[in-house]
Amino acid sequence: MEKEKKDLLEVKRKLDPEDINLPEGYEIEVFKEGLTTPINIIFTDEDEMLVADAGVTSGNGKVLKLTSHGFEVIAEGFNPPLTGITYHEGNIYVSHRGYITIIKPDGTKENIIEGLPSWGDHHNNRVVFGHDGKMYFGQGTATNSGVVGMDNSSWVKRHPFFHDYPGSTVMLLGKNYKTENFLTKAQRDSACTGSYSPFGVPSYSGEIVKGVVKASGSVLRANPDGSDLELVAWGLRNPFRMKFDRNGCLFSTDHGMDVRGSRPVANSPDSFYVIKYGAWYGWPDYTGGLPVTLPIFKPENEPQPSFLLAQHPMEPPKPLAIFEPHSAIMGFDFNYNPLFGEVGDVYIAEFGSEAPRTTGGKPMPYVGHRISKIDMETGKVSTFAINKSFGAASYTDGGGLERPIDVVFGPDDCMYVADFGMMDHDHANGYHGFIPNTGVIWRITKK
Repeated sequence: MEKEKKDLLEVKRKLDPEDINLPEGYEIEVFKEGLTTPINIIFTDEDEMLVADAGVTSGNGKVLKLTSHGFEVIAEGFNPPLTGITYHEGNIYVSHRGYITIIKPDGTKENIIEGLPSWGDHHNNRVVFGHDGKMYFGQGTATNSGVVGMDNSSWVKRHPFFHDYPGSTVMLLGKNYKTENFLTKAQRDSACTGSYSPFGVPSYSGEIVKGVVKASGSVLRANPDGSDLELVAWGLRNPFRMKFDRNGCLFSTDHGMDVRGSRPVANSPDSFYVIKYGAWYGWPDYTGGLPVTLPIFKPENEPQPSFLLAQHPMEPPKPLAIFEPHSAIMGFDFNYNPLFGEVGDVYIAEFGSEAPRTTGGKPMPYVGHRISKIDMETGKVSTFAINKSFGAASYTDGGGLERPIDVVFGPDDCMYVADFGMMDHDHANGYHGFIPNTGVIWRITKK
């Protein structure tokens, strides 16, 4: 095991900006290399660059500051994954598994929100501030599609009673799923699990599940000190990154469901939404604004997904833009520089799939691993930056993009892209397979 770790530390990533296609008039360069799982880039009021290390390879989430001597750690010890950082009125807000913590100007840390339901597949995400002075953040779901199953065994063994929680009171249809009981040593022991239930606990028709504020797949908001936490919207699967535009409208990414677990869903798109107060966005019975009962969402050799809820809170809103299944849309930013491109357009990082674990055993599709652009007038999605091979650089021995995870425009009007790094393909079933020191920050400029 120690030899394997040493071998990974010695991996050198090939980097060649010429392997990346861009529209005419733009150029890309390596701004910084040798980072480990850089998940978020921000700039302070003093134009200092801060970068968040997710901590999924080391078990230690960190906040880094770019200095004349390179990146220096200004805070660490955050519970991985650290999903995002925000600078607000002198404090740095850090979102990490189960917590929101502020780093004060004197370097001390204070947990201002605790106990978020982040012990499953997805976690609480980056904080942003609205014109109302409140902080907003997304909270992901525990499961892929509403049912705890075999695909959740790693965290169920640590948190056997954990499951998804709705944002409003719902009635269940009583649909249950039978699997092997991995919590017992008995052979041929099975477990029957319902929706919004711990593993091995069935549901029944007409069962009422009360809604909670700290709901799965939700958007939450609170005062800057963490007080008065309230639910804004729910029914999302993983609202990984949110941002307000200059008109005060809140936008969010949302990841589609995977072909895995007790209730696999095929062809589930990633979605880009306007967030509306009080709205239900459809999870676990809708994806991309459409019901999972449509034939397009039936996986090969698996049953057609059926509804879990007896009644739906509302007809879910339609996405402003949709992306190919497994694109894994992540961080984004609005362009307000007319010299760079159309004012108001969104540039967004596509991380790419975690095939074959998420695709029903199918090979990695040629989606993701790029920067895309959303025309905010029409919702049309187009490719802005992509490898000439169309796949992740390491899969084709190229030197371009690997796992883009954040996009931000800097004070110099250049675009900065955080590239999470290379996966160890022997451990491609989880985030812990990322190779240290292979993360990159790219810079894109208009000539």
